[in-house]
Amino acid sequence: MSASNQPHAAWLQAEFWERLDRIESHHQRVQSQHDSARRGLERLNPGEIEEVRQAWRHYCEVIAELDRTTAEFESLHS
Repeated sequence: MSASNQPHAAWLQAEFWERLDRIESHHQRVQSQHDSARRGLERLNPGEIEEVRQAWRHYCEVIAELDRTTAEFESLHS
């Protein structure tokens, strides 16, 4: 099918451009937040870095345990 035979390609519709604008704006905000967080981490001293690492490891352990117990709980409903 040629482009001239296609009824209004999706990228020609206003909804597409509005969604693209929203996604681009969101992406820019998240990128800015990422840059700010990275700069904050770069300012940490070695002691603070170790505290962040320990907190992150603990967080990951807790999330893993939560996933395991949730799976067990859900298996009871099957």
